[in-house]
Amino acid sequence: MFAEIELETEFKERLERNYDELKWLYAELYHNDGQAFDYFLTMLHEFYHSRPEELREQDRVREEHPDWYKGNDMLGMLLYTRCFGKTLDGVREKLDYLKESGVNYVHLMPLLESPEGRSDGGYAVSDFRKIQPELGSMEDLAALASDCRKRGMSLCLDFVMNHTSEEHEWAVRARNGEKEFQDRYFFFDNWNIPNEFEKTVPQVFPQTAPGNFTWCEAVQKVVMTTFYPYQWDLNYANPTVFNDMCSNMLYLCNIGADVFRLDAVPYIWKRLGTNCRNLPEVHTLVRILRMATEIVCPGTLLLGEVVMEPSKVVPYFGSRGKPECQMLYNVTTMASTWHTVATKDVRLLKHQLGQVFSLPKEYIFLNYLRCHDDIGWGLDFPFLAQFGVREVEHKRFLNHYFLGDFPGSDSRGELYNDDPRLGDARLCGTTASLCGIEAAEYEGDEEKLDKAIRLDIMLHAFLLSQSGIPVIYSGDEIGQRNDYSYHEDPLKWSDSRYLHRGRFPWEEAKRRKMKESREGRIFRAIQRLVKLREKHGVFESAADVWILECWNDHVLGIGRYYKGEKLLALFNFSEEEQTAWINEVEDYTDLLSRKKCPAKGVSVPGYGFFWLCTRFR
Repeated sequence: MFAEIELETEFKERLERNYDELKWLYAELYHNDGQAFDYFLTMLHEFYHSRPEELREQDRVREEHPDWYKGNDMLGMLLYTRCFGKTLDGVREKLDYLKESGVNYVHLMPLLESPEGRSDGGYAVSDFRKIQPELGSMEDLAALASDCRKRGMSLCLDFVMNHTSEEHEWAVRARNGEKEFQDRYFFFDNWNIPNEFEKTVPQVFPQTAPGNFTWCEAVQKVVMTTFYPYQWDLNYANPTVFNDMCSNMLYLCNIGADVFRLDAVPYIWKRLGTNCRNLPEVHTLVRILRMATEIVCPGTLLLGEVVMEPSKVVPYFGSRGKPECQMLYNVTTMASTWHTVATKDVRLLKHQLGQVFSLPKEYIFLNYLRCHDDIGWGLDFPFLAQFGVREVEHKRFLNHYFLGDFPGSDSRGELYNDDPRLGDARLCGTTASLCGIEAAEYEGDEEKLDKAIRLDIMLHAFLLSQSGIPVIYSGDEIGQRNDYSYHEDPLKWSDSRYLHRGRFPWEEAKRRKMKESREGRIFRAIQRLVKLREKHGVFESAADVWILECWNDHVLGIGRYYKGEKLLALFNFSEEEQTAWINEVEDYTDLLSRKKCPAKGVSVPGYGFFWLCTRFR
């Protein structure tokens, strides 16, 4: 009885801290629908009481240490259950490998039930409370989450907010004519209003899924489908949709998820006459979700997937008084990095990083080189215009470079969603293949291979030099190459993103113990960098960070300072040796060679880097 009273007190205290704002935002969004709000609060209370005690204890520890995810010891890995371990139990069996890799943040790509052949890689969810059968069960997921906790690993899951599969129960009932469930989506009796939307709403996949609406033959109506025709957009203006989707998220939270990647979050509110992106109501919904987690499961984090320019991304952090997501993807740095690989010119990357470095230190970005998705060339073209760069021509150059069609390029990639009309396309490929490792091994050219491996390792060093959480895409730690077998699978061959979604090569992974192998060289180098990052406080997210001027457009310089420790990180994006024309007065040591290295006119080998460190007493 006493324990129940104590629990009730904890819930009430958390609710009271958020109640006034929560009620005001909910009432504003849903027109003072008191019944819906009461249901929402009751739902929060039920999930709080059903939360396992092990997770409640973790919540309390994290409440005491709210910056638990901001340290320099964080390293993430992004993986597909089927590709990495075949099943959730298979992933459990491979946790020791992840631990060996230094990973303490595991992001499992979509694994909820979705229809075969119309799953969009798992992003067309037909049941938010069931695992895709061939991967396992919710009990298996809970067991995996528990094993991760015992190893000090956090577990991240995707939460698809914008839409459901057309096979979801709500969609099936809507297709059967039930108005209550049609109201959970956007149904129209004819094309008049959809045509008005099309005047202002961009197309996400203009080639593979043109338009934002689909005719539903079963009910003779038009339904909104922003992504693919089999993904029906949810209508968050209906409070029942929000309440039930929040309930689905909290259900997964109580299974053991520590982080939720909010998929396509900018799209979740629609209004005629707008582009239906980043509308104010989106931020209201994310803010309410944040408060819901602070009440039920305060050890849980929200990660926003906002694949847009920095001015659109940063608002999803919210404000200090009204925070939204704890973490966001640093997509612009990723795209700018690959631009720099192709051009060998660091000026755009310096400009973009300068914007990131100027943001408050409590803003935590997930930094990455590659992920499950394509590379979109959303670069700062107004900045590049001053150098005579034109958007269409430059995108064409970048794509040709990474296809390997440009003189001197050893990259191997494929285009995604090519739009000849606009002269636009996105790019697919693994880090290793884009760096030239695949081509070098195919040709048996050791000199090319050595150069490609140096570039691969340098890019990972750059990744680990940034503030925030570095995330490695599974396979990159051993230089996994493109998998072309998707061309032979009719369920995959129309989506070139499967090029870098191949099965994890466990036979190749065994060679990570061989020092001279490609796998061993990359694995050992990344491990060493990760350990150095963890050892030195200068890599903390709270550090001061700035662009270090090197007076050489091939060399990127980053400075970091934290509690008496100063780091100068130098990265040469050219194949040739370059000089970083810096002139620092302190005595520096190269962290990798442990040799003294004056920070004056530093010669950096082609595709090489330095981490130069000094301490002030």
